[in-house]
Amino acid sequence: MSEEVSALKVKELRESTGVGMMDCKKALIECGSDFAKASLWLREKGLAKAAKRLGREAKEGVVEAYVHLAGRIGVLVEVNSETDFVARNDTFRAFAHDVALQIAAMKPSWISPEDVPGHVLEEEKEIIRKQALGEGKPAAIVDRIISGRLEKFYEERCLLRQPSVKDNEKRVGEILDDLRARIGEHMSIRRFVRFEVGGEAIVAESKPLSETEE
Repeated sequence: MSEEVSALKVKELRESTGVGMMDCKKALIECGSDFAKASLWLREKGLAKAAKRLGREAKEGVVEAYVHLAGRIGVLVEVNSETDFVARNDTFRAFAHDVALQIAAMKPSWISPEDVPGHVLEEEKEIIRKQALGEGKPAAIVDRIISGRLEKFYEERCLLRQPSVKDNEKRVGEILDDLRARIGEHMSIRRFVRFEVGGEAIVAESKPLSETEE
């Protein structure tokens, strides 16, 4: 399966199921690029059903606080659910705590790639372009290099793309998707602030769904 065909099929599967790009790509890989089998795979995992709830408002939830290194780092994060019942669920609260721990440890700047400001993205692309050309890479493949290195940028700077500090085999976004499927409600990480003694506070807020839809 070529990268170009893979990207097209991932986009089509995402539009068909509403499931995130990472899970759609995983489904296609697992199913040998068979669209129908990949759709069924997502339904069996509960992800397609969970994705249909994304349009529902998540107005309940918790604000989790975490303080690390004898008070040198502090985090406040708001994690939302649809109902107060789920907000009181121990599994949901444990997830909120793990997210706060993740933010303290890994220092993300944004929640998802969609939240990265356009000017920041363009600056990063230009830096990568100059690096690639400086390394002697052929101009014809620079765009592919930019795409690949942007993924690394997202993994380092976007909370949902980061490998979990509790389970580095999964990204934070994948753990959130699993939780949505298990509990049966739409949940989201709405915003966070990270303080560090002697440093600037990092404040991040997720864009409303209507602003991130393609």
